[in-house]
Amino acid sequence: MAVRYPVVPNNIIVHLGKPSEAAKDVSVPFPEYIKNVASSEIYPTWPEASLRANILVIVSFALNRIYNEWYRSKGYNFDITNSPAYDQTFIYNRQIYENIGNLVDDIFNDYVFKEGQVQPLFTKYCDGRKTTCNGLSQWGTVTLANQGKSPSQIIKYYYGNDALIKYDAKVGDNTIGFPGYTVKLGSVGNPVRAIQRDLNRIRINYPAIPEITESQGIYEKETEAAVKKFQEIFALPITGNVDKGTWYKIKYIYTSVKKLSDLYSEGLSKEEATFEYKDELKYGDTGIEIEFLHYYLDAIAFLDPDIPYLKTNSVFNDSTKEMVMAFQRKYNLPVTGIVTYTDWKALIDIYDKILKAYPSEYALYVEELYPDYFLGKGMNNDDVKRYQNFLYKICIKKKSIPGVKVTGEFDDLTERSVKKLQKDFGLEENGLVGPLTWKRTVELSKE
Repeated sequence: MAVRYPVVPNNIIVHLGKPSEAAKDVSVPFPEYIKNVASSEIYPTWPEASLRANILVIVSFALNRIYNEWYRSKGYNFDITNSPAYDQTFIYNRQIYENIGNLVDDIFNDYVFKEGQVQPLFTKYCDGRKTTCNGLSQWGTVTLANQGKSPSQIIKYYYGNDALIKYDAKVGDNTIGFPGYTVKLGSVGNPVRAIQRDLNRIRINYPAIPEITESQGIYEKETEAAVKKFQEIFALPITGNVDKGTWYKIKYIYTSVKKLSDLYSEGLSKEEATFEYKDELKYGDTGIEIEFLHYYLDAIAFLDPDIPYLKTNSVFNDSTKEMVMAFQRKYNLPVTGIVTYTDWKALIDIYDKILKAYPSEYALYVEELYPDYFLGKGMNNDDVKRYQNFLYKICIKKKSIPGVKVTGEFDDLTERSVKKLQKDFGLEENGLVGPLTWKRTVELSKE
């Protein structure tokens, strides 16, 4: 498992107006945005400690907006506005003060957070002369700096002794938000874990939402029931699926009940920000992501002579690395042997295209391919029926496994049969059909 710490984005989308105002959106490199705001709001003649403290606050404010998807959860397609009434002053194409620009280059990926929390602090601030607030006073930082206070001491003076500075945060693409596809029954991964975490917290304020007790990153019936109740409460189409609309409504309510975009926030702990699935898959890794990776690679390699078809298991081994590098080389991706989010999206895209283009003579092989989502109790579709066909052949030969009816409905009997097969052949006994259980079932059905 890995803690999902905030990532400083390469770019930030700025709305040049008030949130609901019809105005242009511009994509700006994040450091350039910070330089612009700092040059617009503070004076280059201030002491360096004051400048650094103010820049840290500006960075943290912007990252809080991005990390909590404050505007995107409200249906907007930008990260922040340039309106000081709502956010920070940003003047498009303005001149940047040289010393401020140099300081930003040094600390643009440092931000303020509270001890025991993960999210960037919503660092409320004001100028301290025309307006005052319960956050940082920009002019007040000058007085403190002239008294010999360091940037860290200035931050603690205004935000409390538990206010800390995160140095050298990771810079890259932000992958916390909507994954780009509908998350539904059988889905697996960090998007599912995020939904489960958010709904379990929201239900404290909305107890009609049923608790999700199995929050292991697999979208099962409990999660579907919680989503349906959430959709009912907030007047969304009651589908049980998390599309973009439902995703951002969940995000908005979660941010609201935890006050993540507030100076006095409930906060997001390391445990809440910890996700089971990694952002990068590399040599030596194990787990469900590797099983999925091998399924995609095997399917592609079966028909693509440029991808070697090698023996794999549930570990990212030499064979995995060789196949990954061949895939990256074939599809013009950086040849690293490490699977990133970009590689993963490309892999799924190519897999889908190959499935649609399978020659008719490989129809039987296609029938044996895992459908790329978990099968579980309560489902009723053709993929369940395909699986039951394989399981039925095993039940005929192995009387210890309960018989199963090939109906397409994943009922109690199917679940019992799956669990017994998993127990007998050393698989995780959870009654769910993931890639490893599917593969082993297909193999056993042929023996």
